[in-house]
Amino acid sequence: MTAVAAEPAGPVSGRARRLARRFGGAGIATAALWVAIAFFVLLPIGAVLHLAGDGSQAGVLLQGDVLEAARNSFVSAGVSAVLAVGVGTALALLLDRTDVPGRGALRLFALSPLLMPPFVGAIAWLGIAGPTSPLNLAWRDVFGSPLWSIYGADGVILLLTVHSYPIVMLIIAAALKRIPSDLEQAARMSGAGPARSLLQVTVPLLRPALLSSFIVVAVGNLADFGIPSIIGLPERFVTLATLVYRYLQSGTVDEPLQIVATIGVVVLLLALIGVVLQALASGRGAQLDMSQARAQRMRLGAARLPVAAVTWAVVLGITVLPLVALATQTLLRAPGVPLTWDNLTLDHFATALTSESALTGAANSVMLATLAAVVCGVLGLGIGVAVARIRTRPARWLGAAANLPQAVPGIVIAVAWLILAPTLGLFNTPWLILCAYVTSFIALVVQAVAAPLESTPASAEEAARVAGAGRLRSLIDITCRMALPAALSGAVLVAVTAVRELTLSVLLLSPGSQTLGVAIFNFQQAGAFSTASAWSLIVAVFGLAFIGLATRTQKGSS
Repeated sequence: MTAVAAEPAGPVSGRARRLARRFGGAGIATAALWVAIAFFVLLPIGAVLHLAGDGSQAGVLLQGDVLEAARNSFVSAGVSAVLAVGVGTALALLLDRTDVPGRGALRLFALSPLLMPPFVGAIAWLGIAGPTSPLNLAWRDVFGSPLWSIYGADGVILLLTVHSYPIVMLIIAAALKRIPSDLEQAARMSGAGPARSLLQVTVPLLRPALLSSFIVVAVGNLADFGIPSIIGLPERFVTLATLVYRYLQSGTVDEPLQIVATIGVVVLLLALIGVVLQALASGRGAQLDMSQARAQRMRLGAARLPVAAVTWAVVLGITVLPLVALATQTLLRAPGVPLTWDNLTLDHFATALTSESALTGAANSVMLATLAAVVCGVLGLGIGVAVARIRTRPARWLGAAANLPQAVPGIVIAVAWLILAPTLGLFNTPWLILCAYVTSFIALVVQAVAAPLESTPASAEEAARVAGAGRLRSLIDITCRMALPAALSGAVLVAVTAVRELTLSVLLLSPGSQTLGVAIFNFQQAGAFSTASAWSLIVAVFGLAFIGLATRTQKGSS
C-alpha cells in the first residue's frame, strides 16, 4: 500500500519513476545520450546506406570519370601517407631519441602545419611554386620555362604529406614513450651502437604505430577536398571529393544524391576496412612492461650541427616559407610583379576586411563553431563519463557509436545530411552545417574526457555513494566536475577545427550559411588571389597565435 500511495498521479511522471526504479538514473541518462547519438551519428550513416542500398546506381562506379577519380584518390592518399609516415617517424626519432639541439622549438615548428587549414596551406604554397611565384618567374627568365609548377598530382601529394606528417609525428612520439628504455640499453650493453640499437630494437617495436599512423593519414587524405580542389583541378586532377562536389553543384547527372551516396558508401567501406586493420595491428602489438628508466639519447657527435642545420632548413622551409609567401602574395599589387617597395600595398587587406561575403562567412563560422563546441562539449562530457564509469554494455556501445564518425570521411557525412535535410526541415539553413559539425567532431570531446577518466581511480565517487548520494548524483557532482577541464579542452579543439573547416561547409553550402572557409575558396576560384591570400594569412596568423597563447597559458598554470 505504501508503494501505491507514493506513486505520482501524473501518468508521465509515474512512468518516469518506474523507469528510474528499474534502470536507475544512470541508465536513463545513458538512454538519453543514446537518443542524441542516434540522431547525430546513426541516423545520417543509416540514411546514406539506405539511399544507396537498392544498388540502382551501382553502375556509376564503373564509369570512366569515377574510376579515374578513385584511382587519383588512392594514389594521392596512399603515396602521401607513405611519405608522411617516413617524414613524421624520422622527426619523432630525431627529437625524442637524439641530442639534436633546439628540440623544443624544432618540435613546435614541425607541428605547426597541423594548425593551418589545408586549403590555406595550398594557397600559401602557390606563392612558392605557383606559375607566377618569384622562383618560377626568375627561372623562366633564365631558362625559358618554370622550374616546377605545384599544380597537378605531384603538388597534391606534396601538400597532403606536409599537412599530415605532424599526425604521424604525434602518434610515433606517443609510441616511443611506451617503449621500455631497458631494451635499448640491453642492446647497447651487448655491443650494438646507438644507431644500430635504434634501428634494430626501437623501430621494429614501432610497427603497430607505423601501420596505425599510415591508415589514419590515408583515410583522412582520401577525403580531403581543399588541397585537390585548389592544386589538382587546374591540371584536371580529379579526386572523389572534388568529383562529388561537381556532381552536387553542376546538375550534370540525374539523381545526384543517390549517385553521390553510392560513391560515399564505397569510401565509407574502405575507411571501415582501414579502421579494422588498424585495430588488428594494435591487437597484435607486443605487450611491454613500462620502465621508469629515462631513455638514453643517441649522441650525434660530429654530425650534430650538420643534422640540426639540415633539419631546421627542411622544417622552416615547409612551415615558415609558406607564411612568407602568403604575406608576399597579399602585399604585392598583383601576382607576378617584382617584389619591390613600390609594388607593396595594403589594399588587399582593406578589400578582404570590407568584403561583405567574407565578413558574413566569418560571423557564420564563429557562430557555428561556438555552437558545435557547446553541443559537442555537453554530449562528449556525458558520453565520456558514461564510457569510463558506467560499466554496462549500453555504455560501452555508446562510446563506440560516438567514435564511429572518426572513420567516416567528411564527404560521406556531408552527403548524409544532404539526404536528411528535406525531411528534417534543415534544407538551406545553417543548422544543417551545425549538425554535420557535431557528427564529425563529437569524438574529439569523448576521447578527451574518457581517456583520463579511465586511468583515474573511482574512489571519490565511491565515497559519495557511501555518504548517501545516488549513482547519477555521484557521477554529476564528482565525475563530471573532475572531467570538466578535459571537456572544455575538447570543446576548444572542436571550435578551432570547425571554424577553419571546408569539406563539410562547401558541400552543404546554402544561401545565408556561407562560412569563412567557403568564402576564401570562392575568392580563389574566382581569380581574386590576393584577397584569398589576405584572408588565408589572417586565418593562419590567428590560428598560430591562438595555439601559442593556449600553450603559454597551459605552461603558466602547470
